[in-house]
Amino acid sequence: MIAAALLAAGGLVMVLLTMAKVRERRGATGRTVALAGVITFTLLAVLCLLVATVLPAWLSWSVVLVIGATVSVMMLAS
Repeated sequence: MIAAALLAAGGLVMVLLTMAKVRERRGATGRTVALAGVITFTLLAVLCLLVATVLPAWLSWSVVLVIGATVSVMMLAS
């Protein structure tokens, strides 16, 4: 459960960063930004569900580390 909570916290930041990156692209409309947010949030929700229920512990923590590293790189690059 701790891994799922950490994944959700990092994932929500990643959803916002993804939406901001899409918005910065030339020609991106509000609909495109919203679609990117919905897709990212849906993938995050499915991943959290898998981490909380069926994935083994080592894989769950690996996913948390990958998401954390990705969010860190996205924050530094923006």
